[in-house]
Amino acid sequence: MAERVRRLGKVAVLLGGRAAEREVSLNSGRAVLEALLRCGVDAQPLDPAEDGLETLISGGFDRAFIVLHGRGGEDGQIQGALETIGLPYTGSGVMGSALGMDKYRTKLVWAGAGLPTADSVVLRAAEDLSMAEALGFPLMIKPAHEGSSIGMARVETADALEQAWRAAAEFDALVLAERWIRGAELTCAVLGREALPMIRLETPNIFYDYDAKYRATTTRYHCPSGLDEAIERKLRQLALDAFDVVGASGWGRVDMMLDESGQPHLLEINTVPGMTDHSLVPMAARAAGIDFDALVMRILEASLEHG
Repeated sequence: MAERVRRLGKVAVLLGGRAAEREVSLNSGRAVLEALLRCGVDAQPLDPAEDGLETLISGGFDRAFIVLHGRGGEDGQIQGALETIGLPYTGSGVMGSALGMDKYRTKLVWAGAGLPTADSVVLRAAEDLSMAEALGFPLMIKPAHEGSSIGMARVETADALEQAWRAAAEFDALVLAERWIRGAELTCAVLGREALPMIRLETPNIFYDYDAKYRATTTRYHCPSGLDEAIERKLRQLALDAFDVVGASGWGRVDMMLDESGQPHLLEINTVPGMTDHSLVPMAARAAGIDFDALVMRILEASLEHG
């Protein structure tokens, strides 16, 4: 362990930021920082909302552990900055991060590669709402560049559609209207080249929204998922394929639905998922026999491949 820690050097844990997911990022970052310190790593927190690149450059850091959720941290911006100053970092590179953060273009890439994803249209103006209505109700409305279900809503009427679009547009000029999929909601964590055990999500809420993720005590997480072994194996491979097609690497999470006929539909990818001890990636890792500290170390050690 001492040699492993020595090779990692001084680590900046990037957390917080200015995105809508700032509070979630702070919680994830603190959990990661504490795990690194328990493992003997020389790690320090750094919040880009308060400290600029100058701090990274002058701080004598050898690498960065990115735990910034949402814009500015998960969209290629911080990755590009770190590339510019030559500091190795965890997770996906500039392209995989930027594409993965864009739900609309991610779906285009998946569809182009022949991977299954829910039908959708992009809404930029009120004139586009008729295209969404043509998909048929109910619909899921979501900002194209937000995470944690921020700005998302299920709609069943034209009036509700317009209201949900306007609400989502306050977060993002690009809004998706996606055909509602009835069935099991699943997520698959990816660690390196391995798809971890899948988690099946159940919530009494209309969907797995911000409240179900971070506040409710009624959300149920099934890991093992309860799926037939052969079906889960195929879905894990689908998650790996979806991860690769987007150009993601290192670690992340792929969300999907399994409809009532048993057909999968990819929803989105997360290249910097939540990392508190009750988040989904740590949950899947535990099911694979990887505790939280070991998970954090594996994510960080992957950055050694980049410098």
